[in-house]
Amino acid sequence: MIIMALDHVRDFFSRDAMLFSPTDLARTTPALFLTRWITHFCAPVFMLTAGMGAFLWWQRNRTRKQLSEFLLTRGLWLLLLELVVMRVAYYFSFSLQYPVFLLVLWSLGASMIALAALVWLPTRLLAVLSIAALALHNCLDGVQPSQFGAAAPVWNILHQQGAFPVAGLLVIVAYPLAPWIALIAAGFCLGRVFLMEPAVRRRILLWIGAGSTLAFVILRAANVYGDPAPWTAQKTAAFTLFSFLNCTKYPPSLDFLLMTLGPALLVLAWFDRVPWRATNPLLVLGRVPLFFFILHFYAAHLAAAFMAWLRYGHAAFAFLSVPMPSFGGPNERFPVGFGYDLWVVYIAWVLIVVGLYPFCRWFAGVKSRRRDWWLSYL
Repeated sequence: MIIMALDHVRDFFSRDAMLFSPTDLARTTPALFLTRWITHFCAPVFMLTAGMGAFLWWQRNRTRKQLSEFLLTRGLWLLLLELVVMRVAYYFSFSLQYPVFLLVLWSLGASMIALAALVWLPTRLLAVLSIAALALHNCLDGVQPSQFGAAAPVWNILHQQGAFPVAGLLVIVAYPLAPWIALIAAGFCLGRVFLMEPAVRRRILLWIGAGSTLAFVILRAANVYGDPAPWTAQKTAAFTLFSFLNCTKYPPSLDFLLMTLGPALLVLAWFDRVPWRATNPLLVLGRVPLFFFILHFYAAHLAAAFMAWLRYGHAAFAFLSVPMPSFGGPNERFPVGFGYDLWVVYIAWVLIVVGLYPFCRWFAGVKSRRRDWWLSYL
């Protein structure tokens, strides 16, 4: 959650974020590229652990029917949050003239709805199907939405980024669902590992993590399959390495998932050995991820608006009611050079995370003391 906040603060604060992608090797800098690359670990880990969490929730004397109903209702709730609460966080506006972004909460919510049906399958069969989907979905990279005619938006939703109109609104699908659904299902199957003895669990996580990391290096080096964007030699050795690491996230390629989940599982195996205090920030924020997710978006946007007011005075009100360029807003409405250097991004990130910690600690305490049904949706 802390690393994720860095990426979103960059979206609101970085001068470069208003102009180009930080993974554009023709324009980026090493510091900017790595600031973006480290945050690639977030979405795959969120999805995998969401599946693991669903399995562990089921193990607390719940029936499969209760699990399915919970996943369905929680998924619908996340979709509602994406379309309403997060839309305001992105834009600070209720106007329907701006695009509808289908981002992280969309992918989590829709994947949970799919998992509500998939949990009825035998776990071994679901594991085989999910791993096969993750390994083979890049075979479909050459399929274009236009091949489906009027049904093209369905392919955008499932496998390829795109935009299409719905009732006069432009819908932008940033997170196509097929590999994310497979990943949450794989996480659900992996949850069974956490019923094992700690030593056995750690050994399995270690082997899967190491194997995935090695598979990434081999597959990416071969440069034949695993990512629609092959790596290429660049002007320097460092940028050639960046090209090697610059795997496709939307949708997450096989290379991207191996690159991120392999090291993440190694870290998880190590964390499993560490005794955690209840007030440890990692534990506190990890216990209230949705609460922190929503709060940090509003905090980042409010902080960026405050900084703009300090810098431009009352003139800032002329452009703060429209989306920022990093969220598809009109560049011509913003002053030339709008945004800040990367070091400002890091300072803002630290201040926002530290500032939200007391609120998250309070809410984590509420969740630990009370058992109201609605708290499980926050």
